[in-house]
Amino acid sequence: MKDQPPEGLRYPWDTAPAEGEAIEVAPGVLWMRLPLPMKLDHVNIYALDEGTGWTVIDTGFASKRTRAIWKTLMQGPLQRRPVERVIVTHHHPDHVGLAGWLQAEFGAELLTTRTAWLFARMLTLDDQERPAPETIAFYQSAGMAADVLARRRDERPFNFADMVAPMPLGYTRLRQGDSIAMGGRTWDIHTGNGHAPEHATFWSRDDNLVLAGDQILPSISPNIGVYATEPMADPIGDWLESCERFAGLARADHLVLGGHKLPFTGLPMRLRQLIENHHGALKRLLAFIDTPKSAGECFAPLFKRSIGEAEYGLALVEAVAHLSHLYQAGLATRDRGRDGAWVYQRKE
Repeated sequence: MKDQPPEGLRYPWDTAPAEGEAIEVAPGVLWMRLPLPMKLDHVNIYALDEGTGWTVIDTGFASKRTRAIWKTLMQGPLQRRPVERVIVTHHHPDHVGLAGWLQAEFGAELLTTRTAWLFARMLTLDDQERPAPETIAFYQSAGMAADVLARRRDERPFNFADMVAPMPLGYTRLRQGDSIAMGGRTWDIHTGNGHAPEHATFWSRDDNLVLAGDQILPSISPNIGVYATEPMADPIGDWLESCERFAGLARADHLVLGGHKLPFTGLPMRLRQLIENHHGALKRLLAFIDTPKSAGECFAPLFKRSIGEAEYGLALVEAVAHLSHLYQAGLATRDRGRDGAWVYQRKE
């Protein structure tokens, strides 16, 4: 019997590619990295060699700097061969930001899931100078700190179009259970949910590669939040279902190429960790709401670290997601507090 690889997480590369450069992680598969202006300061992108040109996976933010890096990559690692197809794993700006630019400027075909395309194109058209009344009401219902809420009322919110290039009409749909040929391999498409709806991942039939986007990351858990657009969503339930389904596909030798951090092996263990991390957070949270608490009061048991101003918004929507999951699972009650915030309490 062939020796099985160790189950624990391993990182074949301990250093990421430098700006404008690439690392070949498998024959015809290049790993590149683009900068992000935030604490998580990078996004990974990949290019698969099609002979005449390239299929690229994800695109980075739309910015002058990122466009310049793309042009450097095209002249260097991509050998001046055209980007023929752009695959977008999910609709978040660091992944879809320059998809429309690559379509419009270079004639690339865009492939993504229907939900990702609809969300991305809709959000690029939703330009706001101040937060919508529904957003402010949602923040209040989540128990946002009064000083933070006061600032946000009068600030221009993050607009999708700030970091996402206009998207032309037309795309090719990717669906759960489909397969696609890329880089001399056949890949099965499996979609996940929780971090983003209908997030596409790609599992090679011909070797051990998995293109995972943000659905599976090695050393961080992607943000899972509830927003004003769908206040009764249950992304925690969706996330756990996706991880459990992917666990049935995972092998220890899979080389996972994610949207952030380093490529890794040890996928079965990582999926167990991702599942257990959220079950652990839910268990701590349930104990913490022995007395009524709003989402804004629940950072300590969820994150076990201090939350800074830059992280506050993401922490709040993740706290809402976990509390709402307990409520919808019948493990907690919720009532309006005097300040209008939902307060949750463990059900006896």
